[in-house]
Amino acid sequence: MAVERIDPPRTGGERETLRAALDFHRATLAMKCEGLTDDQLRRPASPPSALSLLGLVRHLAEVERAWFRRVVGGEDVPLVWSPEGDYQAAYDARGATRAQAFAAWEAEAAHARRIEAAAPSLDTAYHAARWGEDVSLRTVMLHLVHEYARHNGHADFLREALDGTTGA
Repeated sequence: MAVERIDPPRTGGERETLRAALDFHRATLAMKCEGLTDDQLRRPASPPSALSLLGLVRHLAEVERAWFRRVVGGEDVPLVWSPEGDYQAAYDARGATRAQAFAAWEAEAAHARRIEAAAPSLDTAYHAARWGEDVSLRTVMLHLVHEYARHNGHADFLREALDGTTGA
């Protein structure tokens, strides 16, 4: 099944544009993983780095949960892949499957969309304990766009090294 990726609006309000940019980057990551087997998704394509496409999917599930559910939503939930709070654990995809990783990532993105939609304003502030300060919803959304864009760059190289596929 082909991933549908919709370009963000060229004009529009700030919140609408941030939402669309975030969804664009979510879809880009899904596209980079399209058509690959679990083994390919788990394979680190640039040794000595252990980074893999499936590790990126798992990491971004963690990022979605940490920022939207834990910070903006105020939920007291553990990390997806590490009850001990080790953010690096998500990158270890050696025993992971596409089904497991994508189910978690898609669920966290769905939670994030609901939480963001319910937030009153981009200016609403939430306490980010990890940073020890308050952050606005705008900052959270910009941070997620940045996080996805950076990791989609990694995904470009990982995918090309696996099977030669380039472009987004």
